[in-house]
Amino acid sequence: MTTIRVREDAVDFALPDPEHRFGEVVLGQEVARPRNGPPFEWRDGVWRLTFPRPDADRLEYLVCIDGAYAPDPGNPLRVPGPFGDKSVVEWPEYERPTWLDSSADAGSIEELEIRCRRLVARVRVLVYSTPEPPGADAPLIVAHDGPEYARYAGLTRFLDAMSWEERIPPLRAALIQPVDRNETYSASAQYAAALVRELLPEIAKHAPHRVRVGMGASLGALAMLHAHIRHPKSFDGLLLQSGSFFRQRYDKHERDFPRYRRITRFVGTVLRGVDVTRPIPVAITCGSAEENRANNEAVADALIYQRYTAWISVVRDAHTWTCWRDAFDPHLPALIEAVS
Repeated sequence: MTTIRVREDAVDFALPDPEHRFGEVVLGQEVARPRNGPPFEWRDGVWRLTFPRPDADRLEYLVCIDGAYAPDPGNPLRVPGPFGDKSVVEWPEYERPTWLDSSADAGSIEELEIRCRRLVARVRVLVYSTPEPPGADAPLIVAHDGPEYARYAGLTRFLDAMSWEERIPPLRAALIQPVDRNETYSASAQYAAALVRELLPEIAKHAPHRVRVGMGASLGALAMLHAHIRHPKSFDGLLLQSGSFFRQRYDKHERDFPRYRRITRFVGTVLRGVDVTRPIPVAITCGSAEENRANNEAVADALIYQRYTAWISVVRDAHTWTCWRDAFDPHLPALIEAVS
C-alpha cells in the first residue's frame, strides 16, 4: 500500500515491494508532461517518487502499476470523474467552498429528449429549476456537459444554495448532454447551428426565459464561445472555464486532436477580433497549473480589447471538475447579475 507525505513544496510517494514483483510504477497526473509519469524508482524494496508541488493547492492523480492505472489505495481522499475516481492530495492552503454544506432545499429536474436533425441524434437535456419557482421571464443557464457539471461539480447544488441565500434570482438551467463531444464541441458550425436553431427553441418551450447565460468547460467552453461568435444574439453572457483555446504557435502537442486546425483557426479569429458584433459579459476561469492558462488569458485580453465586459479568474488548481466547481462563486452569480 502506498504511503504519501505532503510537504510544502512536494509530495513523497512510497510503495513497498520487497520482492520486486512490479516491473514499473508510474504516476499519472495532468499538471506536467509527460502525463504518464514520472516513474517511481525501486530501491531497498520500495518504489519511491518525489513529485514537486505544482502551482496549485490540490493534485489529482492515479498510480500506474505495470500498465494498470488506479486510484492510490493508500490515500482515502478521492474525487469522482467521468473516467472514474482519482486520488487527491490537498495542501493546507486549499479551502473547499462553504456552499457545499448548504442546507438549502433541492430544486426540481425535468428530463427532456430533443430530436435534433442537424446532429442526427436525440439529445438528452435536464431542465433544472430553483426551489423557488422561476417565472416566465427568469434567467436561463445553458450548460454544455450539463449532466457532468451537476454530477461532478455540483452545479445544481450550487444554484440551490445561491437561490436560498438570495444571491441569484429564481431561474432555470438547461443541462445539455454532449453528442460526440470531440466533434461537436470543436468549433463546429454544424453544432452551433443545431444548438441555436433546434436545441434552444425546444428548450425554451419547457424553460421560458428573458436572458440566457451559456457556460462550458474545456471543449464545452470553446463551443459556447464559438456559438456566440457565429450567432451573436443567442446568449447574453458566458461563463467559460478552462477553454480549449488551442493556438498553433503554442499547442503543437495537441496537433493529433482530430479538429485541431479547426479550433486554432477559430481561436485566431477571436484573438484578431474578427466578426465581433455584440460584446456581452464574459467570465473566464482557469486553473493556475493548466497548460491552457496562457491561452485563456490571451482570449480574455482579446475580448476586453474588443469591448466585452470580460474578466478572468485564476484558481489554484488544474484542469479538473473541482477547479471549475470552486470558481462558480462569485463568478456565476456576478455574471447573472450583469445580464439581468
